[in-house]
Amino acid sequence: MTKALVKIFGMIAVTLVSVLLLLIPFSGAAIKFKYITSIYADAQGVPLKQPEGVACNDQSHLVVADTGNGRLLKYVLKDGTVETGTVEIKIAQLSYPIKAELNSKGDVYALDRRKRRILRFTPEGTFKDYVEPVGLTSPAEYVPRSFTIDREDKIYILDILSERVLTLSPEGRYLRHLKFPQEYGFFSDIAVDYKGTVFIVDSVKGIVHSAAKLSTGFSPITKSLKEYVRFPASLTSDNRGRMYLMDKNGGSMIILGQDGSFLGRQSSMGWKEGWLNYPAQICINDKGEIFVADTNNSRVQIFSVVE
Repeated sequence: MTKALVKIFGMIAVTLVSVLLLLIPFSGAAIKFKYITSIYADAQGVPLKQPEGVACNDQSHLVVADTGNGRLLKYVLKDGTVETGTVEIKIAQLSYPIKAELNSKGDVYALDRRKRRILRFTPEGTFKDYVEPVGLTSPAEYVPRSFTIDREDKIYILDILSERVLTLSPEGRYLRHLKFPQEYGFFSDIAVDYKGTVFIVDSVKGIVHSAAKLSTGFSPITKSLKEYVRFPASLTSDNRGRMYLMDKNGGSMIILGQDGSFLGRQSSMGWKEGWLNYPAQICINDKGEIFVADTNNSRVQIFSVVE
């Protein structure tokens, strides 16, 4: 067999493996991912540039933190197609958005890494204000590494300066805080499930910690996940309580049960559709639509859960 044929068969084998990775059900759960489409540009054809954030809701609206271009973009997914009538949010107050969120009213939130501030916009994209905790207990300073919003529109901020998670009312008033566990590597992201349980992921140690709605502290729900992931940097949960962790350095996603049990892995490092290259934020809505900020491929990929 010639070297050329060996190369061709090798490429075919890699492609088949990638397809199988997208279709194989996870062990212990009848769940599969189906690739839908990808977003590469805005309505004017301007390409995305290393987007790190993506937010979504149950109306299939999504907001992309187009990080390299210093802007937010709003899209709508309809019948498996992304509508081209995007809304661009680009203002002087926003320089380097890395995470986006939507609340129940459609308000848009974004974390600016350079300014270390969370901004709030109307559903139409008009800047409203900064999220500044009112009545914050000592210390009054905080540095947000990440944040999330629950179904009641309460805001949860991962404060890496004071080693705590802040909980704010929808209006921004301080409600309470939870201290980080005593021993940890580095907490990168935060999520809240439908029951109000707060999750934080230690990317260095590969451990997920949780705190129930009325809990006074965090406890690990997993052992180290390093045998499955290299650097879990982002997480979210679905309406069944399953956790989805993005492995930034490994270009894949792992799924955990409510008890922290490993359910499976999806995708792998690469540039083809369905593959990921340093993925960042992930969002899943109650329809089972999954949106991934595929950062180094400068796109947002969209999948659906098939059960």
